Amino acid sequence: MLVLGIESSCDETGVALYHTERGLLAHALHSQVAMHAEYGGVVPELASRDHIRRVLPLTRQVLKEAGCNLPDIEGIAYTEGPGLAGALLVGASIAAALAFALKVPTVGVHHLEGHLLAPLLEDNPPEFPFIALLVSGGHSQLMEVTGIGQYATLGDTLDDAAGEAFDKTAKLLGLGYPGGPALSKLAQHGTPGRFTLPRPMLKSGDLNFSFSGLKTAVLTMVRQQTLDGKLDEQTRADICLAFQDAIVEVLTKKSVAALRQTGLSRLVVAGGVGANKQLREGLSHAAAKKKFEVFYPKLEFCTDNGAMIAFAGAMRLRHEGRRTMNFPIKPRWDLETLAAPS
Repeated sequence: MLVLGIESSCDETGVALYHTERGLLAHALHSQVAMHAEYGGVVPELASRDHIRRVLPLTRQVLKEAGCNLPDIEGIAYTEGPGLAGALLVGASIAAALAFALKVPTVGVHHLEGHLLAPLLEDNPPEFPFIALLVSGGHSQLMEVTGIGQYATLGDTLDDAAGEAFDKTAKLLGLGYPGGPALSKLAQHGTPGRFTLPRPMLKSGDLNFSFSGLKTAVLTMVRQQTLDGKLDEQTRADICLAFQDAIVEVLTKKSVAALRQTGLSRLVVAGGVGANKQLREGLSHAAAKKKFEVFYPKLEFCTDNGAMIAFAGAMRLRHEGRRTMNFPIKPRWDLETLAAPS
């Protein structure tokens, strides 16, 4: 089956073609970062309008790259949720219209399931069961994954997610938007050990996360280090490093605790923060020491993309495809409510 995947949950338009026997044939992505930068964050209405402009040209692009034609498509997957309602509606309505015209089935995909399954696109995919560390701007979760649609939450964020903490801390330090990558880049020039920040809930005895207190600690440190209304560049770099060290240690040790608690030996890392170099180094070091395997998607598949939606959709279309004019969306959607394909 040749499946077209459409991702439009937030500020990136992703389109991809996945074949169940030949694998990923082509994918394309348009990021709206430049458009939203002047506002310091995503403007939902602008995001929706830009998705409208991008989906069909990107679809034509991936069809050309894959050497396929529109009638070759045998199924269409779109991001059903969670995400911005208007942005989701764009992808869902276009998917429904194309499916109706082509007389092929559609399936709505959970955005986080797409992220969670993205490492299965690699040449050396993990086998079920495994622990998944989902870390992004909106989520910090540890899941026990026993199969497609079989997800049990072991730990969740109680306030700010890791990616959100990165962005808010970057804003405190005047690093602009998007803040996470800018903070990580500046942290490379930081002085190890100059500053130490708290490790929230590291010894809580459970697998939950909380990063709002860490953000407050950074604010306090910034005020203490600011002279004449300014913070010198080296001090900003040192604070960035201390902040990143704290996040990485918490994520790493909680992941190891989840593996120990479940007795599993495979860890899958997914989501935008999964692209963080220091996090990957920390988890890989822990894997070598504790004797477990860790799997990452390609950097281009850590952020939102159409390939993960096409793949997850292909796994479900065999069982859940529908041919109606309905295109439901779920701006809020608990991953645990997903059912396994029947």
